[in-house]
Amino acid sequence: MALLRALVCASEKAACIAQLCRQEDALFQLLVEEKTGADKNKRFVQDFKTLADVLIQEVIKHDVGAEFPALQGHIFGEESNKFENGLGETLVVQVCGTECDTAALLARVLDHNQAAADLLAAAVHQEVPLEDPALAAVAVAVSPESMAIWIDPIDSTNQYIRGRGDVAPVGGIYPSGLRSALVLIGAYDRHSGEPVLGVINEPFYRQDPLTHRWQGKYHWGVSYQGTRLCSLPCPPLRPDPAAVLSGSEKPEVQQALAPLYGGRLRFASGAGYKMLCVILGLAEAYVLSEGSTFKWDSCGPHAVLRALGGGMVDLGAALAGWRAGRHGPPPQLTYHRAAGGAAGAERWANHGGLVAFTHPEHLPAVLYALAAAPGL
Repeated sequence: MALLRALVCASEKAACIAQLCRQEDALFQLLVEEKTGADKNKRFVQDFKTLADVLIQEVIKHDVGAEFPALQGHIFGEESNKFENGLGETLVVQVCGTECDTAALLARVLDHNQAAADLLAAAVHQEVPLEDPALAAVAVAVSPESMAIWIDPIDSTNQYIRGRGDVAPVGGIYPSGLRSALVLIGAYDRHSGEPVLGVINEPFYRQDPLTHRWQGKYHWGVSYQGTRLCSLPCPPLRPDPAAVLSGSEKPEVQQALAPLYGGRLRFASGAGYKMLCVILGLAEAYVLSEGSTFKWDSCGPHAVLRALGGGMVDLGAALAGWRAGRHGPPPQLTYHRAAGGAAGAERWANHGGLVAFTHPEHLPAVLYALAAAPGL
């Protein structure tokens, strides 16, 4: 299954770039530096974090599009690839034909910081080896001509910039830190909007105690025409379930869920990471009442959840149906249509909030608890 392998390879290269920006001093200083005074408008420095996002996004677009021309024009991400450097030049960040040309372009974006440009260009053009017998054994015919892709190049950007690597987990879930910074890639059917292929890459899964270099880990899932395959086993539904929420989740939601989960309400940064916690069986549900996630956040994890037999639903729509007496499975999120009446990135927001789950039989308990809560 060449397309899934290409998405995994692209995620591995993306993870290498994300690690590089944290590990190489010439890049890390740009990553954390905030300019003040006359320098504050030099966007390339203040927004180097955005450049890291954009570069990863463009690498994935380039590598996947080069292998599958039918996908060109159908690979979407969060970031614009236009930058203005300190000289007022508007530049388009892209992968050039050679490492030398990419370095030259990045040097212009970075106001002639050649050391940083050379490091990034080398990472962009490197060959990433991939030995995965389980992935090689996948035999599902998915036509690229019917697919489109959403990319979140670095989910949980604030934790990527400022996050620490020594945060202790609570109930197996890291409340903050680098563990929540992920690369998310999802392929969906252009016509139905259903998520089909998902890749979640954890660039900061483990830090080598001797070299202090970060090592990553990836997960993938396929849900297509009745076939479900995943690199992970489906976690069991525990007798004492847990839920993971945003730290800023409404008090009414927390109060409504407390009887169902007892003291097992967990909190974490990063939408993608909270979805991953459900996939790994660290929580039975991720509940979000606000429309603060986007299609690029949810598409990849949603495909993996579907591969495990679970899914992701629009919370607002599910609650409306429940209150109207429709207690069957609510429709799952789709990825091919923009929200009407919205502009910019908001066109692709999951406006009704969401619930992510692995076990469909657990979802009614969540909806029952929330449907009775005032103000939701």
